[in-house]
Amino acid sequence: MAPQKPTPKKQNPGKQPPQYRSHPPRPPAGAPEVVDPIWLLKAVALVIIAALVCGYGSLCLLLYQGQWQLILHPKQTSTVPAAIAGTPIELIHFGTDESGTPQLTGWSIPAAKDAHYASLTILFLPPGNGSLIDTLPTLTVLHNLGINIFAIDYRGYGLSAAVHPNQARMTQDADTALHYLMTSRAVPGGQIIPYGTGVAASLAAHLAASQTAIPAVILDTPDPDPLQIILHDPRTKFLPVNALIHDRFPLTEPLGTLKTPKLLIQPEKDDSAFKSAADPRITIFEMPKPGTPDYAPTLTRYLARFLDQYATAAVQQLQSPPK
Repeated sequence: MAPQKPTPKKQNPGKQPPQYRSHPPRPPAGAPEVVDPIWLLKAVALVIIAALVCGYGSLCLLLYQGQWQLILHPKQTSTVPAAIAGTPIELIHFGTDESGTPQLTGWSIPAAKDAHYASLTILFLPPGNGSLIDTLPTLTVLHNLGINIFAIDYRGYGLSAAVHPNQARMTQDADTALHYLMTSRAVPGGQIIPYGTGVAASLAAHLAASQTAIPAVILDTPDPDPLQIILHDPRTKFLPVNALIHDRFPLTEPLGTLKTPKLLIQPEKDDSAFKSAADPRITIFEMPKPGTPDYAPTLTRYLARFLDQYATAAVQQLQSPPK
């Protein structure tokens, strides 16, 4: 009987032979690897420089976005006086946005029908500090003079829309107020006199330049150049202010070409804001401060002289029938 051959053992095709991991030979023991200290110093220097650049950029961004806070100091208030010198104040909501919501508020203070300047309307543009409620001494003088008044609060001020103000928005608000008077109130441009105080002197000059029918403009106590205010702020000492600031409220340059008759009021004997103003103009220096005993009679005297010389004559010429 022939011997039987051993049967080969069947391998499981799904089972893999064991794998053995090979390890590289260990390096011989020696001194540890040392990092070059020059490289470390360079890395630390780069990190410090990057942090300084980021910090400086953040400061520049803060100045660019928050520059309005260095120039403007708005105050929102719900207080509106019932009357001025016995004349009721009408609260006006105007300047609607895309949704039809009024964005601006104004005070309408009419003059008596037989008042001397009843044919004229003052478009009163308050300064960049506070709100209309802080301008009552000036508004009282204007009302007692016998002239119609439409005074506004910009967005961010008084009862107007609660957004932060800046030069672009305030300029747009002044344009909106003038348009409202000429359309909704049907006041001819030739009977409207912009009266700008503080930074709003720039806005009043802008209106007079853009609407040639305006017979006269009044600029009261213009603020110093806003750029100079920011340049002298210690917080901006090392920042590129000239490149970042866009709220400048220009006045000197526009006045140099503005041919509209101007009443220029300055509380100090300093003509830096008005020295380049084109004629015709009347300049008042050392005006008493609002609220002092001499303020009302002094302002009344100069306003009457200016209006009689320029505005009233222009209105009479417009109202006279053609020959």
